[in-house]
Amino acid sequence: MQANNPQDPPHTNRPTPGGREPVFNLPSIVLLAVALCVGVHLLRLYVLTPQQDLALLVRAAFIPIRYSAPDGIDIYAFTSPFTYAFLHGSFAHLIVNMIWLAAFGSPLANRLGPARFALFWAVCGLAAVALHYSVHQLDPSPVIGASGAIAGMMGAAARFGFVIDRSSGKAAFSGNPLPVKMVFRSRTVMTFLIVWMVINFVTGVVSFVPGVSDRIAWEAHVGGFVVGFFGIQFFDRRRRAAER
Repeated sequence: MQANNPQDPPHTNRPTPGGREPVFNLPSIVLLAVALCVGVHLLRLYVLTPQQDLALLVRAAFIPIRYSAPDGIDIYAFTSPFTYAFLHGSFAHLIVNMIWLAAFGSPLANRLGPARFALFWAVCGLAAVALHYSVHQLDPSPVIGASGAIAGMMGAAARFGFVIDRSSGKAAFSGNPLPVKMVFRSRTVMTFLIVWMVINFVTGVVSFVPGVSDRIAWEAHVGGFVVGFFGIQFFDRRRRAAER
C-alpha cells in the first residue's frame, strides 16, 4: 500500500529476485490454518449428520452463556475459545475469511515464524471472544469464525504501516513496529482504521454480509484488532533480537 503523506514511514516494498513473485506462495502455517478451516467446513457439510454437526457446534463454538450458567463450566469452556475460529457459518463466510487470512496472515507469518504466528493467532482469537463475552454474557448464540484472529493480524499490519519487504522472495512486514503516535500520524493507516471500524460497526448493526444471515460479532473483531495492534511488539522476534 503506497502512502503519499510525507509523515508516513518509508516503504521497503521491493520486488523479488528475478522480478517476479509466485502467485501462490503462502507460508506453511497459513496453509495449515486454511486447510483446517476448509477441512472442518467440508466435514460439517458432507460427512456429519445434522445431529452430529449440532453436537460439534455445541462443543467447539464459543457460547457466552456457557460461562454464565451455574453448570456451564466443562472441558469445552476451556477449549472452545480456541476451536471456535475453525468453524464457519457458510462458504461465503469461509472464503472471505480465508482471503483476508492469506492477505494479512502471510506477511505476518513470514515475519514472526510459525510458532509465534500460531501463538499470536491464539491470543488474538481469545481476546476477540473475551470482549464479545463482556458485552453478551447471557447470549446463547454460538460465535464462530477466524475473523477475530484475522482482525488481530490487521492490527499488527497497521503497526508496521503496511510496509512489506519482498527482497528475500517472501513477503514479510518490514522494519520495527511503529510507535503508536507515529501510526496515528499516517494518513494511510488512519484511513484504513476508520474504514475498518465503520465497516465493522455497520455490518454488526445491520448484519449485511453476503451468505451470512446471523448477527456479526463485531465486538469480537474489535477485541482481536486491539490486542493485535498493541501486542504485536511482544511477538516480534526481530524487534526482540535487536533489543538484546
